Amino acid sequence: MPVESVASPGLWFVSIAALLALLVVDFLVTRRPHEVSMREAAGWSVFYLALPLVFGLWLWFGFGSGPSVEFITGFVVEKSLSVDNLFVFMLLLAAFSVPAEIQQRVLLYGIVGALVLRGVFIAAGAAMLSAGTWAFLVFGFVLLVSAVKILQTALAGHPEAKDTSKMRSVRLMRRLMPVTDDYRGTKMIVRENGKRALTPLAIVVVAIFATDVVFAIDSVPAVYGITEDPYLVFTTNAFALLGLRALYFVLHSALAKLVHLNHGLALILAFIGVKLVLHWAHGVWPAVPTIPTPVSLAVIVVTLGVVTLTSLRSRRQEETVARP
Repeated sequence: MPVESVASPGLWFVSIAALLALLVVDFLVTRRPHEVSMREAAGWSVFYLALPLVFGLWLWFGFGSGPSVEFITGFVVEKSLSVDNLFVFMLLLAAFSVPAEIQQRVLLYGIVGALVLRGVFIAAGAAMLSAGTWAFLVFGFVLLVSAVKILQTALAGHPEAKDTSKMRSVRLMRRLMPVTDDYRGTKMIVRENGKRALTPLAIVVVAIFATDVVFAIDSVPAVYGITEDPYLVFTTNAFALLGLRALYFVLHSALAKLVHLNHGLALILAFIGVKLVLHWAHGVWPAVPTIPTPVSLAVIVVTLGVVTLTSLRSRRQEETVARP
């Protein structure tokens, strides 16, 4: 049974064209390597937070409250997961000692890779849902496993930066081509001693692409737990990812203070996983209750609010204890 969608082929075309146009603008902004000021980062962050709100209003007036609430709920989930994604990006940029002036170009490559991968996963998810309700059980299991892994990481504390030389993707790249000792601006391939060589920028981009795969596995099933519409799944992912480049520089110092973020994300993924399992069970046994989308939105917002407050309180207590 095909999955119903609010989008026509024309709307898909316009949306993808608009996404590509925004990516081109981002590439133009990062064409000249420079350190990003807080004013610049805040301006772009506000712009990319306003866009989904306008889009949600358009859905409300054009298609009703149902798709609009599903989109906003999905966007909140994806934005929350993307903040954790930023923390991993932060570790990778530090591990590879990426110069400040080209960090936003690295982030942009990572965002493009994430968009492509999530597009593939969204199409695969839609095909699975069309094949039968068993897909909800699979998605629910994936999210519950992810929640357990994230909670284990949270209880152990945020991981330190990995030894990137041991990453499989990095080792493979170094076997294929020589790598220069220093960065060469935004170039990923240069000619050195008459031979082509990779720069460290190419290595860090590959490492970020590898992490994109992991986050796509978590994020796409999570938003399918909110809505079955592939178009809404696509737009929530797109809007959540587009503003990451600027948001990284706004939250660079704040991310370290959100010590309980992973606890909250684990709870959210577990909640959505249970919701998906209940949705599958309802299709088999109609007496099994399901969780409405407005309830999901309330649970997600409250969870994020609580972990933010507890994180800030924990940091204040640590600073108080550390004072002489």
